[in-house]
Amino acid sequence: MKVTVDEDRCRGHGVCLGLCPEVFSLTDDGYAEATVADVPAHLEAQVHEAVQSCPEQAIVIE
Repeated sequence: MKVTVDEDRCRGHGVCLGLCPEVFSLTDDGYAEATVADVPAHLEAQVHEAVQSCPEQAIVIE
């Protein structure tokens, strides 16, 4: 599973980082980014929760 953050939609709430810091981080500008190219299977549930919890719906699973 691959995940990306739409930089045009992200507003830097950090919910994804709080739910799955192994996959998400914040840039120097304070916006989220996915730091893992392929999400490990044991983190998929956390990533799905981050997708559902993102207030801006900026996280996309490919």
